[in-house]
Amino acid sequence: MNFPSVKEQLDIIVNNTVEVLSADELEKKLQKSFKTGKPLRIKLGADPSRPDLHLGHSVVLRKLRDFQDLGHEAVLIIGDFTAMIGDPSGKSKTRPQLSAEEARENGKSYFEQASKILDPEKTTICYNSDWLGAMQFADVIKLAGHYTVARMLERDDFEKRYRSGEPISIHEFLYPLAQGMDSVHLKNDVELGGTDQKFNLLVGRDLQREYGIEPQVCITMPLLVGTTGGDKMSKSLGNAICFNDPPEDMYGRTLSIPDTLIETYWNLLVPHHAGVADPIAERVAADPREAKRLLAREVVAQYYSPEEAARAQEHFDRVIVQKQAPADIPTIEFEVSAMPLADLLLELGAAPSKTEARRMIQQGAVQVGEVKITDIAAVFEFPETPVVIKAGKRKFFKVAGVKKHF
Repeated sequence: MNFPSVKEQLDIIVNNTVEVLSADELEKKLQKSFKTGKPLRIKLGADPSRPDLHLGHSVVLRKLRDFQDLGHEAVLIIGDFTAMIGDPSGKSKTRPQLSAEEARENGKSYFEQASKILDPEKTTICYNSDWLGAMQFADVIKLAGHYTVARMLERDDFEKRYRSGEPISIHEFLYPLAQGMDSVHLKNDVELGGTDQKFNLLVGRDLQREYGIEPQVCITMPLLVGTTGGDKMSKSLGNAICFNDPPEDMYGRTLSIPDTLIETYWNLLVPHHAGVADPIAERVAADPREAKRLLAREVVAQYYSPEEAARAQEHFDRVIVQKQAPADIPTIEFEVSAMPLADLLLELGAAPSKTEARRMIQQGAVQVGEVKITDIAAVFEFPETPVVIKAGKRKFFKVAGVKKHF
């Protein structure tokens, strides 16, 4: 295998990282790999507790892709067994445990979505239940003997919970040990993770040493701040942009980020060679709005295509900026002559309940053609010529009645 020079590899690998533990060991591993022509084995553990990936996940996935592009072996571990424990990282209380079936199903979806960034042909996917599930109770006791309670309580989230009197279940101590056993089983050279995974990564490094394996290098990546600023990106917080979001939503949500995050998003989300100067800082200083539009197009293009990105921008300009209806709304036909407007909104999926539909009407969020409707008792009479109904800022429907023949 012909690799780029060690210096070239290091420049790409350390770009955007928070910590490399340790940089000297990484350089030595790369030098050995370069001389022998044998690729390093790079491990990334995937927690399948949620099936939907968002741009926060892409930060560490892109680093794994960097290693792939440099010629190294990428191993994606689906933690279907550890998901049944629940990762306690950053949690103030015990997480709910998944069933084996739920973890496997989520893991399958995770790999499919991760393949939008990784080269699936060059990615080895493993499920850690294959080896963790085979361990006997005696093996678990032996494993637990390699770590003390005192060392576990050095972990920031455990320490905080212990001091505040929040319960810590014994099985949570097993999570970092189980994740560490993944590294023992794989004998990987490097493990990647977010900054919240530092403790788990270091446990894997320690356990490899305990089992007579050359310790892995741990590389931590920054946690992406969500679209509202402040908190890290999380679907549960409603500040996430997901891999599977439609292009229009992905574009619009990217535009919603604070101007202060444009450069960070660009550096972490848009692939570019580490050594190449990028004009984004100058673009932000000159025109933040245009810089953000460029960022949004780049993000959509990565998960769809440049053509879809252009269409998403056109849709945003037409619907949000110019407040016009989208150009390509399909017509929905009804075989009735009239229906209460609130019922119609529920039928169209514009509102989750009739109560919410009435609230939308009452607040002036519903428009039929060019007319805003505020009467919650309004009845919609279906015309033969399709008419556009707007519900909220971004939901548009074109409806018509089917002419009956007697």
